[in-house]
Order: sequence, then C-alpha cells, then structure tokens
Amino acid sequence: MSEGQRRRALVTGITGQDGSYLAELLLDRGYEVWGMIRRSSSFNTARIDHIYQDPHDPDLRLRLVYGDLNDASSLNRILRDADPHEVYNLGAQSHVRVSFDIPEYTAEITALGTVRLLEAIRESGLSPRFYQASSSELFGQASETPQSETTPFYPRSPYAAAKAYAFYITRNYREAWGMFACNGILFNHESPRRGETFVTRKITRAATRIKYGLQDKLFLGNLDARRDWGFAGDYVEAMWKMLQVDEADDYVVATGQQRSVREFLDAAFGRLDLDWKKHVEIDSRYMRPAEVDLLVGDPSRAGQKLGWEPKVDFEQLVGMMVDHDLKLARAEKAG
Repeated sequence: MSEGQRRRALVTGITGQDGSYLAELLLDRGYEVWGMIRRSSSFNTARIDHIYQDPHDPDLRLRLVYGDLNDASSLNRILRDADPHEVYNLGAQSHVRVSFDIPEYTAEITALGTVRLLEAIRESGLSPRFYQASSSELFGQASETPQSETTPFYPRSPYAAAKAYAFYITRNYREAWGMFACNGILFNHESPRRGETFVTRKITRAATRIKYGLQDKLFLGNLDARRDWGFAGDYVEAMWKMLQVDEADDYVVATGQQRSVREFLDAAFGRLDLDWKKHVEIDSRYMRPAEVDLLVGDPSRAGQKLGWEPKVDFEQLVGMMVDHDLKLARAEKAG
C-alpha cells in the first residue's frame, strides 16, 4: 500500500489492553495509527512500547498525541490533524467496582466523553467510520440468557449506566446525522495485558507469586459470579470488522461460554499444582453494592454478518495469562 493509499485510524484508550492489541492489528494491516493519550506525570505506554517507533522515523506509522475525552478542544484539534478514516473510542473509566467510588468522573469520561467525540466528528465535517466500545455490563440483571443484540439493558453500576448513555448516543448520531457509527457490545475479554486490578489478572498474578513464595493470600469478592471470558486479541478483530462492512450496526462479541470466578481459580491455580482454597479469602471491599451474577453472550449475529468467531478458548486464555505472569514472578523472585 502506497503512502497515498494508507488508511488512518484514531484510537482513544490506546495505552489500554484493547488499544494495544488494536494498534497491532491496524499496523499489521498497513494503517497509520494515531493514539490519543492523556498527559500525566509519568508515561503509561508499557503495553505499546514494543510497537512504538523512533519519532524521527520518516515512515512513522504510530503517532501518540495528547488529548482527553474531558476536553472537547483537544478532540477537535486531533481530528483536524489526523483526518482519520476510522475512529475507535476505547477510552473510559473502565473499572466497574471503582465506578461506585467515582460515579461522577465515570459519567464524565465514559458517557459524556463519547458525545464530545461524536460531536467533534460531526462539527469537523469529516466522515470517519466510528466504533464505540460498549460492554456486556449494559445487560446487568439480564432478563434472558444468553444475551443478544435484542436483550433489554438493565445496568447495575455507574459504569454500566455511563456505557448505556454512550451506546444510545452513538446510535442516535447514526440515525440523526447519518454517521457510520457502531457499538460493539463486548463481553469480558482478558489477556496478559489486562490490568492487575481486574479479577482475572489479579488471580493469575497472585497464583504465580504464591507459587514462588512471594505472597500467601489472595483477597477476592464474589466467587460465584459467572462471566463469558474471551481473548482481547480476538475481540479487537471484531471491532475492526464492524467498520469494514457496508452498513453500520451494533453487535454482541462473546464466546457463548460461561465460567464462574471459582472455575477461573481452578484453572489458574490448577495449572500451577496449587489448591486455591488454601490461599483465597473473601473480602467485602471487593463486593459490588449491586452485583451482576451472570453474563453470557450470543455472538451468532457477529458470526453471520461479520464472519467473526473467537479463536482462543478458556483454557488457552488462562494458560497464556498464567505463563506470562509466571515469568514476571520468576524475575521478581530472582531480582
């Protein structure tokens, strides 16, 4: 692909788990990628450092620019400079439990940040295709199992409520202004790059540290919660596919399989020949004020319309996370 033909994508939340995998996918497909990052006192680019190039490279294809979903002027500037063909809005305050502690900030970034970005696109006169990262948490206390694109929403956290606003405002801009705007209703997706405060990574990190005698206890909340866990690297392909079809629409992205937190513990600790029951203790601090007991998705429409299906199964996912964290624990022990 020549320089004149190269497609450009703008990704908010590029330093997160999904953003890093999406950046890899887009670069592999020949895109020029603009990643929006927030200004902070320290760099938070560890997940993308391996693909970040010398900024003086004339063929620079990954550009990091400062901006914030709380600052409309920065969004307008970045859109003008990047002139993207595709925009992926992955930026958010994305931790469900934390959203109960900072509900206003969660709404400001996760909900209003989305409308700021959509409005910046509309006012710019540009016409990029837009992807909004929606969440299975929208279903909350679900009225049916599995959950599909037609299942009613019942958000059970400030995070989920903010995501509901973002979902509907994205659909509204599609219908009111004719924008090519899609919602990807992604069920839980994990990887070795998952943040260590999320339950799956918290488990694999603790299990491997326990294996090396670096800690003894792991404190968790609801062990009976059941989730549909997939691999983030698979799910970013679904995001991309949503923007390649002729008509914009909303899709559930999931594996269709459900596992409990207990089963995740069984798989992670079992891989290390450990008995998690000797190390795990329940801590009420990690319980949600309003719990979501069961989420499992029906990805059949994404399969039919997008030709997408997950490639990594549950056991492979847990295995790659444990193996990755085992190396970290080994290095920590040696260090």
